[in-house]
Amino acid sequence: MKDRTQELRSAKDSDDEEEVVHVDRDHFMDEFFEQVEEIRGCIEKLSEDVEQVKKQHSAILAAPNPDEKTKQELEDLTTDIKKTANKVRSKLKAIEQSIEQEEGLNRSSADLRIRKTQHSTLSRKFVEVMTEYNATQSKYRDRCKDRIQRQLEITGRTTTNEELEDMLESGKLAIFTDDIKMDSQMTKQALNEIETRHNEIIKLETSIRELHDMFVDMAMLVESQGEMIDRIEYNVEHSVDYVERAVSDTKKAKKIMIIICCVVLGVVLASSIGGTLGL
Repeated sequence: MKDRTQELRSAKDSDDEEEVVHVDRDHFMDEFFEQVEEIRGCIEKLSEDVEQVKKQHSAILAAPNPDEKTKQELEDLTTDIKKTANKVRSKLKAIEQSIEQEEGLNRSSADLRIRKTQHSTLSRKFVEVMTEYNATQSKYRDRCKDRIQRQLEITGRTTTNEELEDMLESGKLAIFTDDIKMDSQMTKQALNEIETRHNEIIKLETSIRELHDMFVDMAMLVESQGEMIDRIEYNVEHSVDYVERAVSDTKKAKKIMIIICCVVLGVVLASSIGGTLGL
């Protein structure tokens, strides 16, 4: 009798290796989905922080001289948003690089497609939140600028929008305020508010510059993914159409078969009855 011990042992070793690879792969995807949930949580936190920023903006604009506590809370929110946004960006970049490595090795699997889809979805959500944040900052800047213009009018200085923009870009507020006479309490309050709003704009523009490169980078990434997502959506939509047509055709075929069966049955019955009567 042939000794098949070695053959069986080799087969067992092969099965063990496949099982290890399968388990490792499952473990890898578990870690990936944990990472996805962490990123999703960070994006949700960003969205919540942006809403809080809007509230702080309204509170600051409502007061001629906002209290330090409110301004500090806004600064803390801005810092948190920057920190969280950079964290999300780094994690999305890491996922993108791992996907590119596998694509470079010409690997194609269900796992890879899942990771690409998740990465694309998270990137889009991230850019949506950061776009909203950018719009919120721009709106706040415009409102601060309007307040400065109104307060300058109170002091007797009329400025055009272009002149005010030049002043804000140069940071030379004194050009408009040095020759204003402090002849009334109203004028003093107006000058204080002008200075307050100007400082807010300076801090705001610093924040916008700090996030600009990251925002452009992620926006370009999502734009490059757009064609791929559009192709996926196109294929899905057409697959659905195909399935719907197939179902419709199947239903029609069933109806035709029923009609044919009824006709055949009618012919058979007629023949049987005719034969019986003939007897």
